[in-house]
Amino acid sequence: MNPTTNAVRAGLSRGAIELRQSVTNGQDLFGMLFWPVIMVVVLFFMRDAKFEASGFDLGSLALPSILGMLVAFNGIFGIGQLLSMEREDGTLLRAKATPNGMVGYLVGKVVTVSGWVLVPFVIVLIPGLFLVGGTEMNTVGAWLSLLGIVLLGMLATLPIGACIGSLFASPRGVGFASMPIMGLVAVSGIFYPITSMPGWVQGLAQCFPVYWLGLGMRAAMLPDEAAAVELGGSWRHLETVAVLGIWAAAGFLVAPILLRRMARRESGSSVAARREKAMQRAY
Repeated sequence: MNPTTNAVRAGLSRGAIELRQSVTNGQDLFGMLFWPVIMVVVLFFMRDAKFEASGFDLGSLALPSILGMLVAFNGIFGIGQLLSMEREDGTLLRAKATPNGMVGYLVGKVVTVSGWVLVPFVIVLIPGLFLVGGTEMNTVGAWLSLLGIVLLGMLATLPIGACIGSLFASPRGVGFASMPIMGLVAVSGIFYPITSMPGWVQGLAQCFPVYWLGLGMRAAMLPDEAAAVELGGSWRHLETVAVLGIWAAAGFLVAPILLRRMARRESGSSVAARREKAMQRAY
């Protein structure tokens, strides 16, 4: 077995261990569950609301959109926060010093963050299906479509998170980067259909994966007639796959370059300097 294969296997094992530790640690589990539980509460209060004169339940439109938001947000900032934290504490430097260590390290992070994406997803999906009506998840095809858009969404968002994590030297920097993403979520038709927003907002939202993830989720989970409240009155399947595919391709092209650049700059002195800054902030 060649060294790269060994590194991949070690990364898979490491990722599984880290994920298991996350779901058994009280603080990590609280952080993982807090927003999904809030989203379920939001769905509870939206369950009887209607979207304008369309007659469609606002809750049934919001459920798949929220699921898309969770995939995007957790995919981007899960891996971004991990990379920045482990740059600061020296974990990344230790991985760099090990033969094929970066391969195993990145595989492990992908496994861990994939779990961080899927656990909140399921926590919202299962009660959400019982809370709101109007979804059509009674066929194998619907579940396969949902799985497909989740996987495509992760391919589109994880590299973005890797890019953000490689650009910011501390978790605080990544936290600041979350602010524009939250603004983007607000205008991407997550909690209210995008057709009710100004034209320039619609155009802006369609440039980013959050809107398309929400649209893809709605296409998988809702009946065809619900497309009437979408832009163009259709689910735009080809456009969804194309835009998310472009973001995935761009991410996989740019992320390795930034990650290699980040790894080359790691040294004992840079880690020590970041630790000193972190201790100064703590006091």
